[in-house]
Amino acid sequence: MSSTSQKHKDFVAEPMGEKPVMALAGIGEVLGKRLEDKGFDKAYVVLGQFLVLKKDEELFRDWLKDTCGANVKQQGDCYGCLKEWCDAFL
Repeated sequence: MSSTSQKHKDFVAEPMGEKPVMALAGIGEVLGKRLEDKGFDKAYVVLGQFLVLKKDEELFRDWLKDTCGANVKQQGDCYGCLKEWCDAFL
């Protein structure tokens, strides 16, 4: 398994609060803007979708690809970030 980014470590180190969607690992400015345009403006809104999909990796990756065009690495980074956050805080 690859090492996690500093962005990932920072995200999973504390409660989510009102963090913007771009605080999620794998989500930069371009994907963040696409998600915001579709109503996913905060990290917790993406978390809600992650939970609606029952934390299923394949479903979440497909949703992320279809919703904002995330590539395989971006999908994996975002999934891993949310999964680790859930393991720590839920």
